[in-house]
Amino acid sequence: MPGDRFDRLDALRGVAIVWMVAFHFAYDLNHFRLLDPPQRFLVDPFWTLQRTAIVSLFLLCAGLGQAVAVQAGQSASRFWRRWAQVAGCALLVSAGSALVFPQRWISFGVLHGIAVMLVLVRLGVAPRLGGELASARAQGLLWGGGAFALLAPRMWQHPLFDQRWGWWTGLVTRLPATEDYVPVLPWLGVLLWGLAIGGWVLTRRRHWLTGPLPRALGGLAWLGARPLRIYMLHQPILFGALMAWQALR
Repeated sequence: MPGDRFDRLDALRGVAIVWMVAFHFAYDLNHFRLLDPPQRFLVDPFWTLQRTAIVSLFLLCAGLGQAVAVQAGQSASRFWRRWAQVAGCALLVSAGSALVFPQRWISFGVLHGIAVMLVLVRLGVAPRLGGELASARAQGLLWGGGAFALLAPRMWQHPLFDQRWGWWTGLVTRLPATEDYVPVLPWLGVLLWGLAIGGWVLTRRRHWLTGPLPRALGGLAWLGARPLRIYMLHQPILFGALMAWQALR
């Protein structure tokens, strides 16, 4: 029902937010040489696997959210209004990262990826499913399409895409030198699987998303209802605070 609350989905997104903030705080401490011993965030599996898990959880929630939107018949104007917020914030991330990390600025990070994937789902996937996300046909297409997206970068790579203009595809032969990188492939696969799970749950186990939320998880739900705001503010606050602390030592 359009009027239902999805606090449980917000709480799940809240888990991703708390994990992300903690991860970025550790990253910032390392950047300012405040961790001993220094950490290798780009190669140490302890950190790289966490980053993969955090991005996966965010994109899974994005897919679940799109399932809610499709089932509720979200209007085009509401979709594009929200999309413009995501895309606008992605541009701000690029501009801000270019000032702080001019050699590794973010041209296609998580917000850029989500903005492109949302358009692909809204204009390419959802119309072909007719809003029936739980049907056998829809589930087959979503799970199969998700698997294809996840495997595509392993099957097809080309040096042509190693230039910055081609990074968004994910079909690169080497990992780009940038502070954040979430290309359409393979990450679209996670969002499509979230869409498939959401469609199935909303049809057959709706109470999993709409049931009462334990009071202890209320804080997570509050955070999860404001993901874009927190994403945009947390790093400037953390980075700025550490810069100020170092300057005053």
